[in-house]
Amino acid sequence: MALLEAVGLKKGFLTGAGVRLEVLKGVSLIVHPGEIVAIMGASGTGKSTLLYLLGGLDRPDQGRIFYDGADFLAQNDGGLSRFRNRSIGFVFQFHHLLPEFSALENVIMPALISRAPRDAAQQRARALMEQMGLAGRMDHRPSELSGGEQQRVAVARALMNKPALILADEPSGSLDTRSAESLHQEIIRLSRVHHQAFVIATHNPKLSQLCDRVLYLEAGQLHQRNAAASLR
Repeated sequence: MALLEAVGLKKGFLTGAGVRLEVLKGVSLIVHPGEIVAIMGASGTGKSTLLYLLGGLDRPDQGRIFYDGADFLAQNDGGLSRFRNRSIGFVFQFHHLLPEFSALENVIMPALISRAPRDAAQQRARALMEQMGLAGRMDHRPSELSGGEQQRVAVARALMNKPALILADEPSGSLDTRSAESLHQEIIRLSRVHHQAFVIATHNPKLSQLCDRVLYLEAGQLHQRNAAASLR
């Protein structure tokens, strides 16, 4: 059974000149549990827009999205917010860490929002940071971390509530080559160990080659040109 299924997603926006720009023109996608899917395409083709729809951060103009067989967009905004917190993790290109909190506090935040017991949440957050090689950086604030370390904190935060699906938007786009390759390997390892699905919007061919499938977003449609190498 598919973990995530999007059917006929359409999304458009009004430009500053009042002209409507159709970004997604009937996108359909199936993601299976534990699968890593890369979405590639030129800048401005709608990769981020698609991820926002898949994660319930925005609603399509047309189309439906099913998670474990249920149409999660049928919920009201409050229900959708609770669903996102529980079931989907997000990794953004520019981290979006809260600067006034420590790395550990940033990681633990999704669990606190879902009202998980603080002691258990703190224990899991510490374990995640250790897995990400951040054992010695837990009490540091984001400004005291390197770009690669900040992104690893963001990945740990996305994993905090044990979501079956993680959506990542150019997760290594702001990193140097060495930090990016290290993060890529960590994403693959996490997916295999925890059987979590990743949908990753990326321009990075090295990252896409590590994924199970590579899809291309062109002219508002998704296309699969060929299968990516799977490094299981």
